[in-house]
Amino acid sequence: MLKYDSIAELTAEAEKRKRRISEIVLADQAEALETGEEEVYGKMAEDFRIMRESVREGMKPDQRSMSGLTGGEAWLMEQYRQEKGGLSGGFLGGAMARALAVAGCNASMGRIVAAPTAGSCGILPGCLVSLLEERNVPEKELVMAMMTAGAFGMVIASRASIAGAQGGCQAECGSAAAMAAAALTEVMGGTPAQCADACAMAVASQMGLVCDPVAGLVEIPCIKRNASGVMIAFASADMALAGIGARIPADECLDAMRRVGDALPEALKETSGGGLAATPTGLKMKKKIFG
Repeated sequence: MLKYDSIAELTAEAEKRKRRISEIVLADQAEALETGEEEVYGKMAEDFRIMRESVREGMKPDQRSMSGLTGGEAWLMEQYRQEKGGLSGGFLGGAMARALAVAGCNASMGRIVAAPTAGSCGILPGCLVSLLEERNVPEKELVMAMMTAGAFGMVIASRASIAGAQGGCQAECGSAAAMAAAALTEVMGGTPAQCADACAMAVASQMGLVCDPVAGLVEIPCIKRNASGVMIAFASADMALAGIGARIPADECLDAMRRVGDALPEALKETSGGGLAATPTGLKMKKKIFG
């Protein structure tokens, strides 16, 4: 992806050209790679295809992680939402199931798209695949929205972090939810400024989230945080689309996220030295797996 230094720059360029963010990203990326827009689009379409495959793979009732700590969560969620609807309703229940499926697929060494990381891989497909399968949104719109998500992710990576080891889980699931919120907002007809608002609100909603994988594995609580991230992405997009603006600009939210990540102790940055990883049950799980 062509580098953008700020969300403000990205949205201003889209407004200047009177185009959607995804359209300017596609054009700029093709120019930077000295190739055609069709080729760039085709690569993103292949990523979307892999996302759909990882949803199907992770939805199997016998899906289990390599460690045996997790597995089958997506199938259980899907059965629950089909049989009882759930408190969140069928659509959001399905989105959570898909997010759990992709995260579970990753834990069982299946093929996924890191968006932006493996630990947060379920959030973007949980949102976009649900729009395809539940709302009949054309696939082309969703592939284009991935361009928007990618551009926002690049700014986040440059301005803050997308690595749990550097910034905590706010940098992984938080970043993924922010990317998904921006993508959802564009798909539903939001302006570039509303995409930025959605990103900002998603970041603010997960500020300070620690990275504390039990036994050092990207399973507990990581998989369930993917489902939570989907809900935050939808909520942030809906607020932006309703005309609710982010009081703190997106770039300032990212700067704050970076400072919070820097302030987190090492025990809360993927070292498994604190948080849920350091609970009695978490330590028992670690001993059971590694002795």
